[in-house]
Amino acid sequence: MINAGSAASGRLTRREMVRRLLAAAGAGAAWPLVAASHPIYAHLADGTIFDKAEKLVAADWKPLFLSAQQEESLAALAEAIVPGARKAQVDRFIDLLLSVETAKHQSKFAESLAAFEAESQRQFAKRFPSLDASQQNTLLTAAAAQPSKEDSPGGGPKQNSALRDHFENLKGWISGAYYSSEAGMRELGWTGEYVFESFPGCEHPEGHQ
Repeated sequence: MINAGSAASGRLTRREMVRRLLAAAGAGAAWPLVAASHPIYAHLADGTIFDKAEKLVAADWKPLFLSAQQEESLAALAEAIVPGARKAQVDRFIDLLLSVETAKHQSKFAESLAAFEAESQRQFAKRFPSLDASQQNTLLTAAAAQPSKEDSPGGGPKQNSALRDHFENLKGWISGAYYSSEAGMRELGWTGEYVFESFPGCEHPEGHQ
């Protein structure tokens, strides 16, 4: 086990929680659902922006990078992919990270959001935030089941292959943001006193998890 330290309140800052998760990962426990090659991993390992994360709870919060419509889409997608993400303010944390990201990764993220909005319109003639839970799950499950462009024989159906890659991109951002929050940390086993040496598998019931 990794001791949680001397915080009398039993609470850790996001910086401290991430530091301990990375220490556990270094001891052989894989970070839940986030590849080390994903852009968010560098942010989590660096941690310099975490001090600004304390401002995400402000009542007058506004996105720094995303448009209001993009932020609404992200919040809905995050909650559909990882239940509890909205309460953990995953969308706000991702927006903060994107505000200091490279133009390449910013553009790729925006493309991924747009791809799901386009698919939502194609299948249901509605924006993703307007879909009911069953429709959201149908869309995400189908996207997750598609082969990626690299895995698809002969290139495969380009639209569906690309949607799978967009799904993986968004899932990496969302899961990384969620599991570096207090809610995500507790889901991994942190009780205020310790975290597990190895992380339990994701137990969300949706197949696209």
